[in-house]
Amino acid sequence: MTSSTLDTIERERLTVHKFHDPAFTATGAKRASVSLTNLETLWFNTGTQCNITCANCYIESSPTNDRLAYITAQEVATCLDEIKPLHLATTEIGFTGGEPFMNPHLCAILTDTLARGFRVLILTNAMQPLMRPHIKKAMLSLKEQYPERITIRVSLDHHTQKLHEEERGSGTWAVTMKGLDWLSSNRFDLAVAGRTRWNENEDVSRAGYSRLFAQNKCAIDASDSTRLILFPEMDEHADTPEISVDCWGLLGKNPADMMCATSRMVVKRKGASNLTVLPCTLLPYDGEFDMGSTLQSAQGDVMLNHPHCAKFCVLGGASCSG
Repeated sequence: MTSSTLDTIERERLTVHKFHDPAFTATGAKRASVSLTNLETLWFNTGTQCNITCANCYIESSPTNDRLAYITAQEVATCLDEIKPLHLATTEIGFTGGEPFMNPHLCAILTDTLARGFRVLILTNAMQPLMRPHIKKAMLSLKEQYPERITIRVSLDHHTQKLHEEERGSGTWAVTMKGLDWLSSNRFDLAVAGRTRWNENEDVSRAGYSRLFAQNKCAIDASDSTRLILFPEMDEHADTPEISVDCWGLLGKNPADMMCATSRMVVKRKGASNLTVLPCTLLPYDGEFDMGSTLQSAQGDVMLNHPHCAKFCVLGGASCSG
């Protein structure tokens, strides 16, 4: 057996054993972890049901996926009530899904959250759930009451209809553009989330989005990375490098810059008697990352024992927060 064959066997063995031990990588190195520095952004998953089924949705949202149930206004309020007594530095409350505007409690949740003085970030596909008349009326009212404290981030996977619909399905482009136009026309604070799954050069992508925004008179600066966020692709089945403690120095990365240093997410799993707090938005189903049912219980360190931790956050440098 050649040395090349032995090397291949060893690589395959290590790949199989990656992300199994919370404390150590497959090579026996001490796994990297991240401490909570300040809980700046608290996320709520409003439920995994969505009006569409995308080809590569990391959370597998669809019209029938209710693995994460609709969270209620009272459940959100219980979590928000913890922030002040715990002296947390939370300023932003994020809402993701599924499609948040499918949750029948969302407007009541937003009203309470904004009344408490928080900024709000809503991730949406800007399609039919948002465009229902009573939702539009409620959002316009909230915008008038709380100007400059509501940001809506619209998922627009690519700056061309063809590739956007390759991910989202036929007919989705026109509906999303109509929603984006309504939001822009009514001067909502807007951002757009695109994807890098087509390996397009970033400058080319930003130029494409810039042309699209100009053509549609949408006031988003495509050169601003906080206004046009291009997310790295997530595939937990891909062979992804593990992150050891030595990687911080080797990569020139700081654990305090990772999403889980400043964020937590609250989910309501179907059939569960309590809410569950998780390190971030990317790990909704993995019980290994459960951090209890309260914000107080969720302040411990996070072991980077998942491919998303490595590819999306450490190597990709991405964060879902605003």
